[in-house]
Amino acid sequence: MNRRSIVVEGPLALRTARITAAQRAESGLQIFTFPLLAARLAGGFRRAAGSQDLDPVIRAALEAGGFAELDRIRQLPGTARSIARTLAKVWQADLDLEGLASHSTRLAELAEIERRVRANLPAGVLTLRDLRDAALARASHAPATLGSIAIDQLSAIAPVWRPLLAMLATTVPLAWRNPGTSHANWFPGRLIACGREMAADISVVSCANPRAEAVEALRWMRELIASGRARPDEIAICATATEDWDEHFLVLVADGDLPLHFSHGVPVLASREGQACAALADVLLNGLGQDRIRRLFGHAAGRCRALADLPASWSLGLRPGAALFEIDQWQRALDEATGRRADGVDPRSIVMPMLELLAHGPDAAAQAGAMLLGTAARALWAEALRRAPAEGLEFSLQDLRLPDGRDPGASAVWCPASHLAGAPRPWVRLLGMTSRSWPRRTAEDPLIPAHILPRSMLDPDPVTEQDRRAFSVITNQAARGCVLSRSRRNSQGGQLSASPLIPQNASLQILKRARIPQHAFSEADRLLARPDEAAASPALAAANLCWRNWRRPVVTAHDGKVRADHPQIARAIGEVQSATSLRLMLRDPLAFVWRYALGWRAVPEDDQPLTLDARAYGELVHDLLKRTVDALEPVPGYARASPEEIEVALAASTETIRSRWPLERSTPPALLWKHTLVAAAQLALKALTLDETFQPGTRSWTELAFGHVGDGGSMHDLPWLPDTQVTIPGTEVRIQGSIDRLDLTGDRRGVRLSDYKTGAEPRRAEEIVLGRGAELQRVIYAIAAGQLLPDNPRVIARLVFLGSEEPKPYRLPNVDQAVAELGEHVTAAITLLRNGNALPGPDAQEEHNDFRIALPASPATYFQLKNGAFIRAFGEFARIWGCR
Repeated sequence: MNRRSIVVEGPLALRTARITAAQRAESGLQIFTFPLLAARLAGGFRRAAGSQDLDPVIRAALEAGGFAELDRIRQLPGTARSIARTLAKVWQADLDLEGLASHSTRLAELAEIERRVRANLPAGVLTLRDLRDAALARASHAPATLGSIAIDQLSAIAPVWRPLLAMLATTVPLAWRNPGTSHANWFPGRLIACGREMAADISVVSCANPRAEAVEALRWMRELIASGRARPDEIAICATATEDWDEHFLVLVADGDLPLHFSHGVPVLASREGQACAALADVLLNGLGQDRIRRLFGHAAGRCRALADLPASWSLGLRPGAALFEIDQWQRALDEATGRRADGVDPRSIVMPMLELLAHGPDAAAQAGAMLLGTAARALWAEALRRAPAEGLEFSLQDLRLPDGRDPGASAVWCPASHLAGAPRPWVRLLGMTSRSWPRRTAEDPLIPAHILPRSMLDPDPVTEQDRRAFSVITNQAARGCVLSRSRRNSQGGQLSASPLIPQNASLQILKRARIPQHAFSEADRLLARPDEAAASPALAAANLCWRNWRRPVVTAHDGKVRADHPQIARAIGEVQSATSLRLMLRDPLAFVWRYALGWRAVPEDDQPLTLDARAYGELVHDLLKRTVDALEPVPGYARASPEEIEVALAASTETIRSRWPLERSTPPALLWKHTLVAAAQLALKALTLDETFQPGTRSWTELAFGHVGDGGSMHDLPWLPDTQVTIPGTEVRIQGSIDRLDLTGDRRGVRLSDYKTGAEPRRAEEIVLGRGAELQRVIYAIAAGQLLPDNPRVIARLVFLGSEEPKPYRLPNVDQAVAELGEHVTAAITLLRNGNALPGPDAQEEHNDFRIALPASPATYFQLKNGAFIRAFGEFARIWGCR
């Protein structure tokens, strides 16, 4: 057998060479990179140290201490990685740190780290220089182990390997198929110069941004394959660094089902195993939120031993809105949920030990990964922990990559330019041809800057020269076609200038983002290229009509115009209404349809807000009021309680809510939650001590329910049954709600209703009746009291703004007139909706409108264009928005 070896560089070249050898049925051929060649010659199962070997021993070397300059940074998360990169440069440049140690303290400390690293590496694992020296000692065995050696398509050879090549040249035939772009006078073997095989036309295109570049590259690739001009394995797309385009290619390639191989791998987070790791990292770094735990257990259940027996319904009974960030909150929530379950399942013995482990945060990363991740995900987790401390999991997981599973011998390739330079292809497209990327700028080493060691010594082959050389190699070997592509703007919108490597005489073609392509790469792209077919698509036709209707100064179906007596709207109107639904009906009929006819809900923006929003804060104050008054009734009675008794009851209610609310809804972090409760308790105390009661014997209730269908009559000591029906006079609309506070005299002939607002007092508060349809609670409370209390008592309905320095109650001047006006306005709103005019009202233009995302992207322009048409369509109904 004729044994021979070839040396290549990069993962793409290594796999391509092996595929080529298999296709040719080569016998006796060995394919190496330089570290693999040296390891083969050194023998004894020796190999070059990889990052998985170096990272732990470098961290151990730093933890041993004894440094002067490096001691201040040795505990920082990125120090170990920076030292690994610096040592790699030192070894590639074949520098002797021991000999340079006398030049500076920094070099002496790096030399000490190198000694510790070499001493602690596993047996058979060597640094590059040590591996080279071990190979030199066995160079006499090269004829038997290596045979003739051919270095293929390497445009440069690091200094560390040159002594080995000089020795090998004396024992075996040595040749270098050099692309002709590097100084090779030092090479001791036969130099085979190779240039371009045939002239290729270089074209230059300009795209809008990186995504547009990816789209145009895939169109170019598909056109070459579909036309038969090129096979997939003859096509390459590259950039000096791939980060700006990776995500675009991942999405677009899947959409087009194209044979594109990522030679540098795909991001780990694009895989299911990566998402399982991300879910665990999210819990460890950000806390035990219920949403995070549900996501983690969803990935882990059935894939790890710790949760093998976890029932699928383990979370049944937990309040979906509860944040649950603390262990004690989880314990109490699971206790209550288990007590409410009818199936007898008790998941606490499985869930609680896992939660207690996760509560330790990053310190429990290794143990949590072993217990909660599957086999493949555990390997990724271990690699992420090896690369950085657990506190940096968010970033180390983003850096991890997985093989994409495609064969480069049957696929086009997307890769860094350094990979393609080692395995050039006849059809190439270079992306990112801007002054920032081609070539990249050379930066100083952070640990050995130029004033300590000249840059030419530490980095004899800087990245700028590597990029220039890669550009020359790739374009020279592009025998069939070469396209240089650049973006006019980056992802953030900043302008970009052209690369100096672009030939001055090359013609430039500007490709607009919305242009119609000659060849599409996916179904969506095909529809863009064929407007007639796109117009026939129901979805696209509807979207186009919507876009046009939003820009017409008339009322259309896309503004809320629907057919009369629509069954869904009729159903929504027939439901029991509340103050919230009536406000939407009167001030934003379109939102009423979205919310109550279609069932749309606003998604919470944050699972642990820093502050409660206005609605939640109002609910907090009302809950404090209810619990406090309930604690005082009937003994000693709220009307007879002293200020001290009220304060004691309020303090007890505050403590109950402090522990209770996190089990039911999202609350701010502990310290902010404490201050929020203090502020809410102050407002509640204002409400409780605002005024005197009517007379002795007065009873008080807070959060008194009315009209709640199915609430039953089991509740006692109430002035009415909570499920008793209440309707708005003059209509058939049923209403429900909870009265903030009701005071009933002992003879039941007088009743006082209070509607508490936690905000500041507005201007002209004494004139408010319906508040243009926004302040309906007082009137609804009056309707409920008038219908549910016997003997037609005298009703006083008042509005109290607790946010003012000295709250003042504002009584409704004429209750009967206000009730009649509400009935008229609700009747008009129902008529409007039944006629099909479900149009946006004044609340739609508010900044904090929950349904703003469903409106056009520029609501100000939209309403400016449409307001005239809306006012005409609303007609007399709009007068409610002009009255107090």
